[in-house]
Amino acid sequence: MNPELEKVHAVFLTETEEQLVSLEQELLALEASPGPETLRAVFRTVHTLKGGTAVMGYSAAVELAHTLEELLTRLEAGVLVLHSGLGTLLLQSVDALRELVGLRPVAEPDLRLPASDVHSLLASTVAASRPVGTGPASVGAEWHGPETSAEPAEPSPSRERTLRVGLDRLDRMLDLTGEIAIARGRLTTMLAQAHRYTPEQLLEAHRGADALYLDLQELVMKVRMVPIGRTFQPFTRTVRDLCLATGKRVRLEVSGQDVEVDTTVTELIRDPLTHLVRNAMDHGMETPEVREERGKEPTGTLALRAFHEAGSIIIQVAEDGAGLDRARILARARERGLVGPEETPEDDALFRLIFEPGFSTAERVTELSGRGVGMDVVKRNVEQLRGTISVDTTPGKGTTFSLRLPLTLSIIEGFSVGMGEETYVIPLEHVVECVELPPGECRPGRTGVFNLRGEPLPYLRLREHFSLGGAPPPRESIVVIGHGRGRAGIAVDMLLGQGQTVIKPLGKPCQGLPGLAGSTLMGDGRVALILDVPALLQQALKAVPPPAAVA
Repeated sequence: MNPELEKVHAVFLTETEEQLVSLEQELLALEASPGPETLRAVFRTVHTLKGGTAVMGYSAAVELAHTLEELLTRLEAGVLVLHSGLGTLLLQSVDALRELVGLRPVAEPDLRLPASDVHSLLASTVAASRPVGTGPASVGAEWHGPETSAEPAEPSPSRERTLRVGLDRLDRMLDLTGEIAIARGRLTTMLAQAHRYTPEQLLEAHRGADALYLDLQELVMKVRMVPIGRTFQPFTRTVRDLCLATGKRVRLEVSGQDVEVDTTVTELIRDPLTHLVRNAMDHGMETPEVREERGKEPTGTLALRAFHEAGSIIIQVAEDGAGLDRARILARARERGLVGPEETPEDDALFRLIFEPGFSTAERVTELSGRGVGMDVVKRNVEQLRGTISVDTTPGKGTTFSLRLPLTLSIIEGFSVGMGEETYVIPLEHVVECVELPPGECRPGRTGVFNLRGEPLPYLRLREHFSLGGAPPPRESIVVIGHGRGRAGIAVDMLLGQGQTVIKPLGKPCQGLPGLAGSTLMGDGRVALILDVPALLQQALKAVPPPAAVA
């Protein structure tokens, strides 16, 4: 495929993805509240999809869309009656179209069928329906969806990532670029004739150019911001499918759809949210019968919320189910040796164990859960986004998982520290305080523990961790870092101060090195490495001695 056709194909896939999302939402609305207006909206979207796939030569997708139109015609005429089984088939048609154009299906695996099987079911339902005026067809009324699961379809090969931007923002970026060019030229001229200007005049010109740069930077960051609602949207379908798979009745409530976040965050948070929703449906939510026995409404509520708080975005997955079972979690933790036989940890420490690899309280393995891998993936993915996750649960009332994430992944406030001739950057959000390591506490080794206001604080020497050469200074400084509820120290040579840091990916020689999250270019042209605080914190906490050793 030549470059021009590749560009056309990328635009086609982007537009088709948007149309398929719209079609799925329209079908869900049609199932919830059938009506002629909604049905006509479905018709229009299917017809648009058929035209687009025809232009791009996807003949199988064209045929499926045409059959889907015929089925919708019979629904409109009253020959077929919409019910849950037929609704499932219509939604499976969306996933079949995704598969046929090379996009990733969104249906639950146990409700997913190959595109060819979906097309056959559509065709047989259409063929078995009676002519207009003779009543509804029996085939469509009896069909209740697949009884066997199918492997998920392979996603399409990676393609160029795209983002829609408002024309007004692009115009403003162009204006700012011109203003920066003018300011740069003015400053260059002034520096070439520095003897004609006072230091104050040169400084003022620099401040003017710097202000324009900051305006442009802020605008570029806004261009990357998209509503989190795009990430929440597929979960309407997910909850519907899981209700069919589990026999539970759940109402999805979404709030904060308009909260904006960096587009990369929305892409990377999708999988953790999927795990949390599936976990809530399987572990948290009770069946209608159990809920009624406990005095609850038979239909449970699952809430997805998003809001800003202290420069971060908070995403919550909350349900009004059974809540976490403390006794069962404690028993399983003792079985696995995570908690001693006589230990009675606080709720917060105990509930954090559900994020340990392989940890599960499920009595049996199901299609949804029970293997102990989902929550571990959630924690790891959230930490890769420089975020944290917390749990709040009340027995019999429900559980809320709260994810705190940065608004952007490309720029952070950093705290620079020196190690010999090298500079490292610690994300400022993780810096708690800086103290001097008392001479009496200095002991050789990669890790150690010192007394900070009466409390033992484990620390990690950056010099030994990265095997840096040279002798340490007579006095070392400790940067106290925090992530979640864990705290530790990092021993460094010098404290250099804070500033805005643009994150760049690590080069190949440094990729995979524990304790590094990225790099940045400093004002003098040198490269500084950005520290991976969660990884370093984990290493430092291994230095904590048993309670008897501390006492």
